[in-house]
Amino acid sequence: MYMLIQQARARLPFSDSMASVCHDQCRGCSRKLLEYIDSELNDWQQRLNAGQKPNFGQLHGLARKCHKIHSTLQHNDLYGDGQPPKL
Repeated sequence: MYMLIQQARARLPFSDSMASVCHDQCRGCSRKLLEYIDSELNDWQQRLNAGQKPNFGQLHGLARKCHKIHSTLQHNDLYGDGQPPKL
């Protein structure tokens, strides 16, 4: 879970100012998606720090959310070249 959180923070464009700008064709609100996944990652970081151990389903669920948000952001062209590292 720690590795998943680190990878998500490294690969999703949390600091990209373009994520908060609405575009003409949008598959999902990039700003809201990034806020949502940031809160999920923060929640899991706090739970891990408190000693909670995630089960496989929880790990899979967070990975799936990250993947879906990554795909949506890629569709919204937030990565520029359209070829970000795989998540």
